[in-house]
Amino acid sequence: MALGGMYRRPLLGLVVVAVLATLSVLARTAGVPGRAPSSAPATAAPAGPPPAFGAYVGYGSDGVRRVAQLGTWLGRTSAPRVGHVYLPGDRWSNIEGAPGYLELWADWRRARPDRLFVLNVPMLERTEAHLPDATVRAELRRGAAGRYDGHFRALAERLVRLGVPDTVVVLGWEMNGVTYTHRCGPDPGAWRRYWRSVVTAMRSVPGGRFRFDFTPSRGRDAVPWTRCYPGDDVVDIIGMDAYDQPRGMSFSEQVTEPYGLREQVRFARAHGKPVSYPEWGLYRNGDNPAYMRGMLDWFARQRPLYQTISDYCPHGVWRCPGNPGATAVYRARLGAPDGPR
Repeated sequence: MALGGMYRRPLLGLVVVAVLATLSVLARTAGVPGRAPSSAPATAAPAGPPPAFGAYVGYGSDGVRRVAQLGTWLGRTSAPRVGHVYLPGDRWSNIEGAPGYLELWADWRRARPDRLFVLNVPMLERTEAHLPDATVRAELRRGAAGRYDGHFRALAERLVRLGVPDTVVVLGWEMNGVTYTHRCGPDPGAWRRYWRSVVTAMRSVPGGRFRFDFTPSRGRDAVPWTRCYPGDDVVDIIGMDAYDQPRGMSFSEQVTEPYGLREQVRFARAHGKPVSYPEWGLYRNGDNPAYMRGMLDWFARQRPLYQTISDYCPHGVWRCPGNPGATAVYRARLGAPDGPR
């Protein structure tokens, strides 16, 4: 989902034997580019702490302040645990982390040990310039050859210096679409090699404990996202950006469509990865309480590592008064029952 001028967007005994047998089967298919998602059922993860949640509410000092305000609005005793921002992809210096707001978010993250900092990182500069496929293909091949590794090492070094070496990096998000220069379609093979090169470069920085989130947009889009998957050794989380679109599509169809929500969970289970939802929210179907209930129920069943709604219009709830029905559902599900209304 383009963000425009906002720089968008203990098991024992026989159980062990059974698990090992399953892993043996999965290992034979893990990390194979282009393989269709597994037909294993999309079962819910085991019970545990509620999934961490947050919202994209801006990228500067206002964003840090709004995260706390969102918690107050929900009536919770503490603010959401996930802070989510984007690096601008207009030039390499910004992809290296030059924007001053990283310092603000690092301070926010370090203030509490249970917080999670999620950072969307473009893979190429001029990331929303709508460059032709031939140019994108050439850029991906340069990246795959290691030409741009230095920029990502610089970013990793900056994050380590700021005290956020455990940042979740949403690298080259929505690669299966056409919005971004870092799209996969013009050359999936080069895209996969480029991702691997970037991850290797960032992991080479001492002190880093980054987790890399592979996040396509929901559905097939321009190319099946499985063709872009770079391999289990360089992916830590399998995410999905899942807005309420296209017009007229029910939530159940969003679950069952090819390369939709169910396929994401099946694929992640088969590859031994947690799921996430870095971007989601209302869109083509307007104020849609059914979609909101569907997504929140989905999170409760699938227990993602984290989920962050895009809280600006038309997608959001807190800051978008045109969505009162969906807002009521969100607030009832995530807010404290005795919190302020």
